[in-house]
Order: sequence, then C-alpha cells, then structure tokens
Amino acid sequence: MKAETIFTEIFGTNPIMKVLDFLITFQLFDYSLTEISKNSGISYSSLQAFWPKLEKNNIIIKTRRVVKSDLYKLNTNNPAIKQLIKLDWNLIKGSEKEIIVT
Repeated sequence: MKAETIFTEIFGTNPIMKVLDFLITFQLFDYSLTEISKNSGISYSSLQAFWPKLEKNNIIIKTRRVVKSDLYKLNTNNPAIKQLIKLDWNLIKGSEKEIIVT
C-alpha cells in the first residue's frame, strides 16, 4: 500500500488530489491516462469523470501522442500550478523540520 504524502494528508485523498499529487511529484514526465490512473491509485473511470475539467482549466496539457495514446503532464506554466508546486515544497520542508525537532 502506498504511503500517504504530506500533500494528500493535508488536502485529502479524493481522486483529484491523488492525481495532482502524482503529477506534482513527477512533473518532469508525461503519462497516458492509464498510467496516471494506475500511479495515482484511482480507477480509470474516476479519472475520466474529472479529466476534462483539468484540461479545460489548463491544469494539465497534452504533450504528445505515442501510437494510440495521448500523453499528458502538469502545466507548469500555469500560475496557479506554480503556486501549488511551491505549496507542496513548503509542506515537505515544514514536515522535515517537524521530524527533526521531535
């Protein structure tokens, strides 16, 4: 079973948060919807339910097509996503300090 990250510990483990957590963690790479579903720990049908909203709001972008699969990644040019990535790093830094102190 995958350990909960500080991001999902704070923001919850609903499917959207799990996907965002995965895409933030591995933001340098692009993935198919099947890979995102599997690596996020959510069902493919759940992913399909909210994926159009992520695309519409420029949270994710299509990077390329390989054979019959479209690949996507987090849109790191989106100002809101930049702030979300900073927040994730600050949460990680804060949790490290907490571990050292206690």
